Amino acid sequence: MTTSTRTVADQVSEFDVGFAETIGPDLSAVFAKEQADLNAAGTPAGAVAAGDPLPDATLTTVDGQQVTLASVLDGAPAVIVFYRGAWCPYCNITLQHYEQTLAATLREQGVGLVAISPQTPDGSQAAVANGELSFTVLSDPANALASQLGIVTAPSAEAQEAHTTLGFAVQDSNADDTPGIPFPTVLVVDASGTVRFADVHVDYTTRTETEEILEAVAAL
Repeated sequence: MTTSTRTVADQVSEFDVGFAETIGPDLSAVFAKEQADLNAAGTPAGAVAAGDPLPDATLTTVDGQQVTLASVLDGAPAVIVFYRGAWCPYCNITLQHYEQTLAATLREQGVGLVAISPQTPDGSQAAVANGELSFTVLSDPANALASQLGIVTAPSAEAQEAHTTLGFAVQDSNADDTPGIPFPTVLVVDASGTVRFADVHVDYTTRTETEEILEAVAAL
């Protein structure tokens, strides 16, 4: 049972109003065009889908230790969340929402919850701090795992210029100094390591809702 009736979409809508006022119409137009272009392009061919095996990969903990995804999951079913980075306010909203509405329920059911991004361990630590997260947060250097899943993209050149205007650059947050990022994606994986639910969001302002995840977990 969730602890809040407010959805991620509710919180994003509230954030967007203030964000647009803060950055002004010119930068807002840049991000709106990027979102429209992503939606027009659609989900990339070959993106992870239900029925696919989950590949293994070497990931990095918030403490800088290398671990394999298989060792983290340890043969248990899991929900895996790919997010862009702690620099992304939509990601922070989503991860905090999952902490408040999803994490405890999954623990009670013996289902893991892991969030993965291409950022440095320091970025992962920032994500944990931003959302007071109790679940596992890992780095995927060079998007090695996300690439195997076919969910890697990058901000448009115009969006990267807008980011610079706002005072940051995606590649400075990533472990490999490139702007590559995953499409926000939620996977539900069974104990055998097979993906049973895959929700890839090409528009980074939309995310998988908690109820959808819980329904997918219940179907395992």
